Amino acid sequence: MGVTVSFVDCSNLKGLEAAITPETKLVWLETPTNPTLSVIDIQGCADIVHKHKDVLLAVDNTFMSAYFQRPLALGADICMYSATKYMNGHSDVVMGLVSVNCDKLYERLKFLQNALGAIPSPFDCYLCNRGLKTLPLRMKQHFHSGLAVAMFLEKDPRVDKVVFPGLPSHPQYELTKRQCTGVPGMITFYIKGNLEHAKIFLKSLKVFALAESLGGYESLAEHPAIMTHASVPEEDRVLLKISDSLVRLSVGLEDTEDLIGDVDQALRAAHPGFENPTKVEDLLEHLKFNC
Repeated sequence: MGVTVSFVDCSNLKGLEAAITPETKLVWLETPTNPTLSVIDIQGCADIVHKHKDVLLAVDNTFMSAYFQRPLALGADICMYSATKYMNGHSDVVMGLVSVNCDKLYERLKFLQNALGAIPSPFDCYLCNRGLKTLPLRMKQHFHSGLAVAMFLEKDPRVDKVVFPGLPSHPQYELTKRQCTGVPGMITFYIKGNLEHAKIFLKSLKVFALAESLGGYESLAEHPAIMTHASVPEEDRVLLKISDSLVRLSVGLEDTEDLIGDVDQALRAAHPGFENPTKVEDLLEHLKFNC
């Protein structure tokens, strides 16, 4: 297609600035990243990108949804969603959404959409519109249950590390608080052990289903190294910290206590003889007043 792409760690703003050349037309970033949940400074990236004439900044906002993060207000030119995920929320639509911040760009994209014919069906639009009507309620519950599960995992001796932007332990926690109004139910954690321990955990889940999608009403779990990111070369997965012990959870809308119980029993199956000292009732009582 005659398009040249360079990959840059956009959490390093100086690296981003150094990567922009006179030929650069678009900077595309995702925040939080999938599946390692790094958070990128959208405003910082926008300030750098807009030093260069005719370079656009596009942000994949799928994980945060429009409820928790608004890239256009932070300086992005284009905001993209896989509406299949949180924006629709019911796992019954395959659709993408794009929003822009100027009429000229809108007209360009509208012309291409009309010329190329890539449009959703009326029924898909109806379904997505239905899902958007419950977006605030759903996202609040995803946040509440996601935080509860993440806090439970963080205190678990069977877990090496938890990555969740809503936890103070997250490296970009302060940035997340500045540019977001909450976080979704996406959790990445590294189970103690190896691939076999991760497989036992995933096979033992009962409430969480084993599936690659995310953002729906149902809770899902997957293993990026052998599922969503299996096509990524092993040396690149190592660089990206997508190890064999990494598990990604999409915390859904089921009862929070049931979700924690499911994670607990699956960890017990992977690591018999170890227990999480956290009292779930105390954790939920704490969240009732602080989430």
